[in-house]
Amino acid sequence: MTQVRNYKEAGFATLLEELEWRGLVNQSTDRQQLAAALNGNPLTFYAGFDPTAASLHIGNLVQLVVMRHLQEAGHHPIALVGGATGLIGDPRQSGERTLNSKSVVEAWARRLQAQISRFLVTDGSNPVRFVSNYDWTASMSVIDFLRDVGKNFRLGTMLSKDIVARRLNSQEGISFAEFSYQVLQGNDYLHLYDECGVTLQIGGADQWGNLVSGLDLIRKVRGVQVNVMTSPIITDSQGKKFGKSEGGAIWLDASMLSPYRFYQFWFNQPDDQVIKLLKYFTFLPKEEIERLEIEVESHPGAREAQRTLAWEVTSFVHGQDAAQEAIDAAAALFGRGQVSLEDIDQSVLEAALDGLKVSGQTGQKEFAQARVGMRITQAAVAAGLVKSQSEARKTIASGGIYINNKRVEDVEQELEQSDFLHNRFALLRRGKKALGAVEAQH
Repeated sequence: MTQVRNYKEAGFATLLEELEWRGLVNQSTDRQQLAAALNGNPLTFYAGFDPTAASLHIGNLVQLVVMRHLQEAGHHPIALVGGATGLIGDPRQSGERTLNSKSVVEAWARRLQAQISRFLVTDGSNPVRFVSNYDWTASMSVIDFLRDVGKNFRLGTMLSKDIVARRLNSQEGISFAEFSYQVLQGNDYLHLYDECGVTLQIGGADQWGNLVSGLDLIRKVRGVQVNVMTSPIITDSQGKKFGKSEGGAIWLDASMLSPYRFYQFWFNQPDDQVIKLLKYFTFLPKEEIERLEIEVESHPGAREAQRTLAWEVTSFVHGQDAAQEAIDAAAALFGRGQVSLEDIDQSVLEAALDGLKVSGQTGQKEFAQARVGMRITQAAVAAGLVKSQSEARKTIASGGIYINNKRVEDVEQELEQSDFLHNRFALLRRGKKALGAVEAQH
């Protein structure tokens, strides 16, 4: 479990001050009231995570980081895994969600709870508590829901919510099921206020309308003022939603995105984004982040800030061992570091080589195929390092081709069984930087 310093150890006067310095507060109820609540006696707060996929992604990681900050300050966290709302899904800008079966949602809910457990303290005097809104929603009849909850919501207010308004003006419109999501979420806040004393709900900026629904409901039916707070939707330098790569979301599940690729995602962040990301996603103290900001400006080529970002976030999500394996694998690809290619775990090696796939006969990206007895000149062509065998021979003659980081001396050299790491992959390199890989043909 990653060690986290609370705001006092980090040198901030209040918790809200640190969250604001890190850029983790986008909107909230009255700031003075929220600051007083966060600086007073420990409060109980919650964040909701709907099981609409088999894993959380880095958009969810923002909320987990905020929850950990609050927990370390002594506040009591509740993680709501939406067994009920996950059957509906909150409205998206891009159109209606595909509804998943109850069994699928239940399985995903279990996976999400296990994931969340890695980021928050689960034992001791202030452990995270897990709840599912299915437990109090499934037993409600339609009449009960409409009379006890629905009567407190005004249609004009519901229609004015940003996401609802955008969907209403789109070609696809919005279904009654997704339109009702804000009522379901509002009812969750009311239930958790009544049963657990929850007085703060957190979420992403795109959830503001849903969060306010719960706040308004509690004020109407209980006459009490509670708080909500959102974190910004993080975007990249082009203004696109951060973490939405061409290959899909940046998942937190190692089986859906390897720790190696996860590490490389963070390491490859540009200089103009890295300090912002260090504030959002790490628990490094202010003075250390400010030092790294100076390093970015004075020695950008060293990429110390990116290296720190990748280490901190990968360690938080996957553990220090996985982070170190990712570092070792990246170094071994180019013959650097203390770990050889032969010592890299097969799954880590496969993930590291994934970017070396070439277009196959089907048009899909795949590893170039090779066999024992194939000339390395042929393998170099297949891996896309050179355009022809004659070019490969010239490059070998000048000392520029390597097999598993060992220079190829003979233009007639053939692949041997020992060249295939884990009996699967052979790494080819041209010069210092150009990499290719071939896979054993079986």
